[in-house]
Amino acid sequence: MPHYIKMGRIPHKRHTQFRKEDGGLYYEQLMGTKGFSGIQSLIYHVNQPTQVKRAEKICDVVYEYEEKGALQHRHFLTKDIQAGGDFLEARRIYLANDDVAIGVARPNKQMEYYYRNGEGDEMLFIHEGNGKIESIFGELSFRPGDYLVIPIGTTYRVVLESDEARILVVESNSAIVPPKRYRNEFGQYLENSPFCERDIRTPEKLETKDEKGEYEVRVRAQGMITSYTYDFHPLDAVGWDGCLYPYAFSIHDFEPITGRVHQPPPVHQTFEGYNYVICSFVPRLYDYHPEAIPAPYVHSNVESDEVLYYADGDFMSRRGIEEGSITLHPSGLPHGPHPGKIEESIGKKETRELAVMIDTFRPLRVVKEAHIIEDSRYMSSWMPS
Repeated sequence: MPHYIKMGRIPHKRHTQFRKEDGGLYYEQLMGTKGFSGIQSLIYHVNQPTQVKRAEKICDVVYEYEEKGALQHRHFLTKDIQAGGDFLEARRIYLANDDVAIGVARPNKQMEYYYRNGEGDEMLFIHEGNGKIESIFGELSFRPGDYLVIPIGTTYRVVLESDEARILVVESNSAIVPPKRYRNEFGQYLENSPFCERDIRTPEKLETKDEKGEYEVRVRAQGMITSYTYDFHPLDAVGWDGCLYPYAFSIHDFEPITGRVHQPPPVHQTFEGYNYVICSFVPRLYDYHPEAIPAPYVHSNVESDEVLYYADGDFMSRRGIEEGSITLHPSGLPHGPHPGKIEESIGKKETRELAVMIDTFRPLRVVKEAHIIEDSRYMSSWMPS
C-alpha cells in the first residue's frame, strides 16, 4: 500500500529500546518485501517470534494438471461445489501457472490455527458470507463484495460470522498492488483513478494476545506446508507501523469509467501482479454514442488468458452463465459475445453485472479437479442454436 499507518504502541525511534512495564524488552520484527528495498512494516512483539516449540511437515503443495488436449474455451460451474472444512481446507484451486493460482473456497468451519503464506500475496474476493480476518496487524472485517489483499508473510486466520462463505481465491507469486497508472510518483492515487485511499479499509482493531499455551501456525513456503507450534499466542503484537498490511476494498466502491463507445477491459483494472491483472466489472451506464454497440467486440487475446468469475447480475455478453461460473478464454483463440447478444445489447442503457476478471500473460493450466464441475458444451455454445 502507498500510505503509512500505525496501530498500538511503538517507540519514538525505530531500532531503539522499547520496554515492557517489568523492564523487559519488546521484540522488534521487520516485515518487508524485496529484501530491504520494498514496502515494509515494523512489528513489536511480547515474545520472540523466532521461538518455536515444534515443527512438522504437513504436506507438499502440488497441483495435478490435466494432459494438454485441444485448445478451447472452458466453463467451470462452482456454484454447487460442496461447502466443507475451514478456510484453508475448503480451498480448491482450478487454474494455475507459475505466476498465479485461481480457485474457490466454501468454508463452513472455523480455523483452529493460523496460516501464513510465505510464497506470495493472496487476494480473497468475498462472494458470500461475513466475518473477519484476525492477523498480526489486527482485525479486519469483511462482507460480500470485498477484496481482501493479504501480503506475503502475514500470520492470519479467517473467522466466519455466517454459517458458511463463498470466496474467490487468488494465490500470487508476486505482490498484488494498485495499477501504476492510477498513482503519481509519490504513490498517491490520481484524480482519474476509479478508487482512492478513502475507499481502502485497513485493520480496525489491534488486540494484543499475551497468552501462554500451545498455538499452531501453518506456513506455506518452498512448495510445502509446515506446522509450527508456539508456546505463546502468535498474535502478540503491541503495535506496528509502516506501509505493509492487509487491507479491504469493496468492489461496490469501484467507480466505472464509461465512454461514448465501448471501453476496453483495462478501464476496469483494479489490481496488478507480475504477469497478470485483476479487473472489476460493476453496474454501469452503457456507451452513449447514438449508434453505439454496448456489447464488447470480438477480441483475439493472442498474448493473454482471460478468466472471468461471475458474481451477480446478468452478464450481457454471455448465455448459460450462473453465479459462481468461471470461464477461461485462452490465448490464441478469439472470444466474444454469444450469438444474438450483440444485437440484443443495442439500445440498452445500463448493465447490472458484477464479475471479477483475471488476465494472465502466461498460459494457465487446468487442474484435474476442475473436470467434475466443467460444462463440456461451452466451446460449442457459439454455434447457432
